[in-house]
Amino acid sequence: EATLDLAERRRIRSAIRELQRQELERDEEALASKRFRPERGSHRQDDKENWPRSRRLEEEQQTALAALSRQLEAITDVEELTKLLRAAGEYEERKLIRAAIRKLRAEEIEGEALSLCPRTAT
Repeated sequence: EATLDLAERRRIRSAIRELQRQELERDEEALASKRFRPERGSHRQDDKENWPRSRRLEEEQQTALAALSRQLEAITDVEELTKLLRAAGEYEERKLIRAAIRKLRAEEIEGEALSLCPRTAT
């Protein structure tokens, strides 16, 4: 504000913008380094020791979910699926059951739409 020369003002504003940009970049780098900081060594070692166990649990969960999926395909009652949903404890189980409920409801709506649609003879 002390100078009246427009060219000098532009240069000053440009320099201010550049400094602000550099400061933002430094802040982002600092945040990224904090966000992706490596875990402590002892905790990492625990993870390595437990890895086969967690892998086995994951495989067991996948087979259980596949069995549940086959079971859900046989169920054609939304009320029964809703009861299963309320009893389910795991997120993935609930996700599969909700998908089965949506599928049944879509089939019901489609069936109703076909029954309401007048058929034209050709």
